Amino acid sequence: MAASTEPTFLEISETVRRLEEMLDRVPDPLARDIRQKIAHLRALLLEQRSPNLVLVGRRGAGKSSLINAFFGARVAEVGHVKAQTGQGRWFDVQGELGTLSILDTRGLQEGSRPEEHDAADTPLDSILAEVRRKAPDALLFLIKASEVDSAIDADLDVLTHLASAVEQAHGLRPPLIGVVTHCDLLEPKRTDLHLPESQDPTELQEKLRHVEAVERQLRDKLRSRPELRGELVNVLGVSTYLSWRPDGTIRSDERWRLGELAQVLFRELPEQGRLVLARVTRVRTLQEELATTLTRAMASLCMGVAFVPVPVADIIPITSAQLSLIAGIGWISGRQLDLKASGEFLTALGVNVGAAFALREAARALIKFVFPGAGNVVSGAVAFAGTLAIGTAARAYLLRGVSAEEAHRLYQSTRASAEAHPERALSEG
Repeated sequence: MAASTEPTFLEISETVRRLEEMLDRVPDPLARDIRQKIAHLRALLLEQRSPNLVLVGRRGAGKSSLINAFFGARVAEVGHVKAQTGQGRWFDVQGELGTLSILDTRGLQEGSRPEEHDAADTPLDSILAEVRRKAPDALLFLIKASEVDSAIDADLDVLTHLASAVEQAHGLRPPLIGVVTHCDLLEPKRTDLHLPESQDPTELQEKLRHVEAVERQLRDKLRSRPELRGELVNVLGVSTYLSWRPDGTIRSDERWRLGELAQVLFRELPEQGRLVLARVTRVRTLQEELATTLTRAMASLCMGVAFVPVPVADIIPITSAQLSLIAGIGWISGRQLDLKASGEFLTALGVNVGAAFALREAARALIKFVFPGAGNVVSGAVAFAGTLAIGTAARAYLLRGVSAEEAHRLYQSTRASAEAHPERALSEG
């Protein structure tokens, strides 16, 4: 995690720690359920790390291009003529919003020595040494659409050796994703997959049928290997084409189905690696899913704290949790928000600030005096509803870019709905 992010996550971690301590006074099974959600929250947000990805494929398959396409930036060199990648090694690809740990593999069946050659006799020697050193989270096997049925057995031999080596070294079989690259070059070549609305429908469907055909070919090939069949998750055809002007700005962007590929990969990653992938690839659906999960976990935590039978004592920790929730969603969106900035966000929205907020929260906490036992249930439901509404407003504002006014309306409607139907809100949590 970059140094600039540390203050934010130290604040969030401390807030969660204090709230967890209060859960010691919450009865089971509620406390047990909330602690499970906290464990999920910790893995996603507080224990996040770079995903470890192995990209395997022969020269020209598009490994470096795929990395660039994920980042939307020129972070890896692309060898157009000669084998470009030298010694197989893990290296961190740093982008504006995060880092992916990539095993840079020598091109399989390369026709020339790479520009950065090593002493390894074969590409496989170099790759095996590195996967024994660090376990990959996923294997991505890349092959050009025009080469799916061209001497692929040798490539699959290497892939089989690689999967076996990971199992021997680390006791696991990493998920395998087949990636068919250069689908933009399939016939009809002048039909643009990345601009479907402007294409002739008949020709677009023809091209999509060709994509489906090469996907099916690769899927059948991979499934023909018993050693790979169980680990195969999906096969997806993509286009990763990006080109840049001399000043570094993007000249042409023909990426297609990168979001779908990111979603497939996201499902297979350990929880600790998911947030970084969502930030790096900027796939909205992944960001929304993570932010929703975070909101539910934090709302459940606030509900549990509100059950603590000490009137008024929960106001400050619940407010801290809600600010931490905003900071976490900000991080998912690619923004750097500390708790102070989160408070400013609430102020800008006119949500839960000032004297009115203090009076509302005090009234919620004081319910415990008036209705002991039952008051705790009411207090918990109100705390859940308020936190859920704040997370909903933050997602809309920070991820979807709605106006502050619209985010405020979403906050009000979500809170009103959750308070009017607490049993529904709590069951969803």
